[in-house]
Amino acid sequence: MTHPLDPLTSDEFRATTALLSAEHGVGEGWRFCSIEGLQPAKADLDTYAADGTVPARVVEVLCLEQATNRTFRGRVDLSADAVLSFEHVPGVQANFTVDEWEEADAALRAHPDVIAALAKRGITDLSLVFMDTWTYGDAVMPEQWKDRRIGWSDTWVRAAEGANPYAGPVNGLHCVIDINTMELLAIEDTHTVSRPDVMGEYVPRHVPDRLKGHRPPRKPLEITQPEGIGFEVDGHELRWQNWTMRVGFNHREGMTINAVTYDDAGRTRQVAHQLSFAEMVVPYRDPSVDHYRRTAFDIGEWGLGFMTQSLELGCDCLGEIRYLDAVMHDSAGEPYTITNAICLHEEDSAIGWKHVDHDSGAEVRRQRRFVVSFHVTVANYEYIVYWRFYEDGNIECEVRATGIMVVTHVEEGQAHPHGTLIDERTYAPYHQHFLVARLDLEPDGRTNTVQRSETVIDPIGPENPLGLGIRQVSTPIAVEGHDDFRWESQRAWKVVNERSLNGLGTPVAYKLVPGGAIPSFFHPESPVFQRAQVIGHTVWVTPHDADERWPAGEFVNQSKDDHGLPEWV
Repeated sequence: MTHPLDPLTSDEFRATTALLSAEHGVGEGWRFCSIEGLQPAKADLDTYAADGTVPARVVEVLCLEQATNRTFRGRVDLSADAVLSFEHVPGVQANFTVDEWEEADAALRAHPDVIAALAKRGITDLSLVFMDTWTYGDAVMPEQWKDRRIGWSDTWVRAAEGANPYAGPVNGLHCVIDINTMELLAIEDTHTVSRPDVMGEYVPRHVPDRLKGHRPPRKPLEITQPEGIGFEVDGHELRWQNWTMRVGFNHREGMTINAVTYDDAGRTRQVAHQLSFAEMVVPYRDPSVDHYRRTAFDIGEWGLGFMTQSLELGCDCLGEIRYLDAVMHDSAGEPYTITNAICLHEEDSAIGWKHVDHDSGAEVRRQRRFVVSFHVTVANYEYIVYWRFYEDGNIECEVRATGIMVVTHVEEGQAHPHGTLIDERTYAPYHQHFLVARLDLEPDGRTNTVQRSETVIDPIGPENPLGLGIRQVSTPIAVEGHDDFRWESQRAWKVVNERSLNGLGTPVAYKLVPGGAIPSFFHPESPVFQRAQVIGHTVWVTPHDADERWPAGEFVNQSKDDHGLPEWV
């Protein structure tokens, strides 16, 4: 039986689209932008855990009627084979789909005007050309096309078949395209730059011999567990040592970690309802003509689930590995399977504790952790998301960014103040990657409070004559709002359950320790910042609401303002 928190199956995707097709004619001329199984209410999950009563299996759908450019939101109850609602959502654009991205590339490369513009620059082999379409924010959209679903494209050209397209920018050549009709709306041909002699290749057969052999081959490094893995996989439920959790997956967040508990000597203790990343904002900080439109909302505009990659043993994951597949859908609503989408493994994590006594000698405890990860490719960038669970109860998340930088060529001596020189007459524009985590923590239950925790220096006085005194002060955050990291006090935050005391009589809590708390470096009045005000603060605190999921708003494609956290609080 499917657990209420499990992701949708292929059959459930097909059942959803069949119901909408039968009752509302959703089919040819439509795109399914997203199909997602909604989590049941927490009270319904409690009932399910208590007596097995299965909550309704409700699916939410965003679909696009291409002829009218109208976005519709539907809800389907698969338990009852019924459409609960289907209504037009005015004034918004749903997320772009991978199908649209691929179709735009093909349409632009086949257009006579694009072919002519490329030929003017000496580019005639269209098989080497790649038109990479990006989404728009309202502030930079051409006024005459604001009522359309449009994208703008970079133009890239490979040096040879199979070579890296991102090493060959065609500067000054951009297209504007209607994504519904694949109509070319405009060619922006502003300037040309001669191509320098650069080396941006990574496929071995394209890398020059002079750049090979800088170090001897690495010797094999084998990770083995002779007695087998130390974790169990039961469908989407994972168990490792005292930890239990369920893995979810959807088009927007990709992998989610749900229903996290810890077994404390036979007592099941709640830790978190859900851990996930709910938005990613990537503003490029170069106002030049090639880059001023380049701000990506990789989660809200595209979706991590759609861009999740299959993993390979020995390359992406090393050791005794188990995988979970994921099921997604294309823009026709047809499901497909991402094989090996999620990697599960244990890691040795060096020394967890050690002490050397001059009489009795050394005692050492090595540390081990359980890692749940997935990898996403967003055009030129890769993001590798690791959730790590430790034996001591700690939870850590790391997101690694890799892949290829967007680059621009310049003429000899031309200034490039908004980027870093990375090759001959080639710079990469400054940009930022803001990842917004949505953490629904439940330490020993749902009755919790968020506290600000920081170090305070005691004043010098009779009780502190040497100025040594410091203390840790925790202040409850009484109303929903935002807060910021402070270096001088090492501010952090705790999610505290005042109704549950530990063995020392102190309320139990999980502490949120920032791994990186970088300011946005935006002018408050910037129209780009207005779309993503969530990145203006380190932490936002708000009561749980099932309908408040997306920090920059549900519809960020072509958005003007942030309709998420700034409105909720």
